[in-house]
Amino acid sequence: MSTSNFTRRGLLKTGAVTGAGLALPTIFTSGAMAFTNEPTGGSVTLGFNVPQSGAYADEGADELRAYELAVEHLNGGGDGGMMNTFSSKVLEGNGIMGKKVEFVTGDTQTKSDAARASAKSMIEKDGAVMITGGSSSGVAIAVQGLCQEAGVIFMAGLTHSNDTTGKDKKANGFRHFFNAYMSAAALAPVLKNLYGTDRKAYHLTADYSWGWTQEESIAAATEAMGWETVNKVRTPLGAGDFSSYITPILQTDADVLVLNHYGGDMVNSLTNAVQFGLRDKMVNGKNFEIVVPLYSRLMARGAGANVKGIHGSTNWHWSLQDEGSKAFVKSFGTKYGFPPSQAAHTVYCQTMLYADAVARAGSFNPCAVGEALEDFQFDGLGNGPTLYRAGDHQCFKDVLVVRGKENPTSEFDLLEVVEVTPAAQVTYDVDHPMFAGGALGECNAG
Repeated sequence: MSTSNFTRRGLLKTGAVTGAGLALPTIFTSGAMAFTNEPTGGSVTLGFNVPQSGAYADEGADELRAYELAVEHLNGGGDGGMMNTFSSKVLEGNGIMGKKVEFVTGDTQTKSDAARASAKSMIEKDGAVMITGGSSSGVAIAVQGLCQEAGVIFMAGLTHSNDTTGKDKKANGFRHFFNAYMSAAALAPVLKNLYGTDRKAYHLTADYSWGWTQEESIAAATEAMGWETVNKVRTPLGAGDFSSYITPILQTDADVLVLNHYGGDMVNSLTNAVQFGLRDKMVNGKNFEIVVPLYSRLMARGAGANVKGIHGSTNWHWSLQDEGSKAFVKSFGTKYGFPPSQAAHTVYCQTMLYADAVARAGSFNPCAVGEALEDFQFDGLGNGPTLYRAGDHQCFKDVLVVRGKENPTSEFDLLEVVEVTPAAQVTYDVDHPMFAGGALGECNAG
């Protein structure tokens, strides 16, 4: 492994990433300047690091399904999925730059240490040239830091904390998924119209990076429109039974419960809240309401009828009727027999975006790939026009506000889109206070 460290400035001078048709500069092809895990044979290995156990295991399972589908499509199998609708047309179904795509998998256990160990093994033992995965922002931030140190690209999967592309952002890391600030910016106007400006909110919050920034974001957005925050209570990841956290709410004058929980934790806390009669209460002359800032189809399935009428936000939903979404839902449904989740959609997109960036750069060098992704504008992947911003490696696109359906037609038809919030409404400056404290730094090629 070389100790060379290529900066973005240096790459811009070479012109190496302006298109796949250009000749490669020797900096990318010289054996003496080789980058981490430079593919030398007829294949290239990607590392898929997801929670196969723990509170977010359902999300991880769906991510793995989507990763396998993406690899199939990249290698020329199946119907090609969103490769056919993607606005960039450099992928040809012959792998990545003619190299067959292979992959290794790991179990993050929804634990940062386990995730780092798994990613480290993929890089050092299996020769992975890119790591991707997620479902916990704590895990994503830890693995993103490892990939920065190791000199490989990290294409984050499901990670919603502001910190991933805020104070903990890294030059080697890229996030397609939206974040907590965007959820709050999309949800607040809808909540104001539904429930008014005179509300008292009680927060239950997952006690790690995502929960903290989700709580901060939604509290700030709702307080700005007049709501009062009664209390903020942190809960451990994977608590199981949240009854002891629900009981104290009954002793307050709160009339809204904000569940800053995800995955199995949201299923359990919402179930406990309904069991304790919160949805049937009248407080301050108003119906008691529950809000779930970050929603998913998998969570809705787990919570069943308890999600009816409850609002939240999501990055993508399988019911969207754009050509990219329909193509992905068809491919995924044909292969697995049911529609994909937002987690599945995100990681499929990230895999395609990585492969596309390699092809456009004409190199697997992580710094060339990073250059190809920075300020890349694209369409056709299910979210409408999207920008991968260079300043923080965050994607900006429309955000969906959803609610639990009152009369679902199947176990998959549990959420309905009530508003598509335009990207302009959820876009913020790179130096926004909620994202301050870190520097992107320079790309590391190993």
